Amino acid sequence: MRKSRRLFLLLVILAALGGVGYKVSQAIITNKIREIKKNPLQALEYLPDSALRMKDFRRSKVENGKKIWDLMGDEANYNKEQKQAVITNPRFFYYDKKGQTAEVTGEIAHIYLNDTELEKMELTGGIELVYNGYVLKSQEAVYLPAKEQVVLPTRASLTGEGMELEGSRMEVDLGTDNDNKIRLLGNVKSRVEPDKIAKQKNKIAKPETGAEK
Repeated sequence: MRKSRRLFLLLVILAALGGVGYKVSQAIITNKIREIKKNPLQALEYLPDSALRMKDFRRSKVENGKKIWDLMGDEANYNKEQKQAVITNPRFFYYDKKGQTAEVTGEIAHIYLNDTELEKMELTGGIELVYNGYVLKSQEAVYLPAKEQVVLPTRASLTGEGMELEGSRMEVDLGTDNDNKIRLLGNVKSRVEPDKIAKQKNKIAKPETGAEK
């Protein structure tokens, strides 16, 4: 009888411990899910080594119920040690405060992560940025989340309604509320048709022809 009681008590204790372990595990998993929802790129850190190459890569960032950006590509290769990922045929969509979308495409994207989220993204090869009624083209582009800015550091061109511009460098401010979002810097060449750009007045900052930044 005593042995039966001891066995019963042992089973009850093990069951209780199992319940505690389950609750703890559930809490840990819930916290991780919250972290990943806040910072979707952090999900890369939890991938097993066998899954560091992903087909049809896609991640989105949402803050306070509003989507900030989408990033997708044909394939992504992630390096855990360096906290970097290489994405082929990337497509990046940024949604600004006025509801306009900036779309950037290229051949290759390198994304760099810090301890919390995306620190920088570099795109190379056949860059095309469509935003605010303009099409910008170059061979390189850099997205800086902290500044909410896209920089085209090499020779770039801009075309729009009645306007064609080229310059050594271009900067696109995505986070600003004013209309002067695009700056063309250094060795500027332009061809404009005033009648056609009337509708686009104040959509682009006056090109600067001074020294590059």
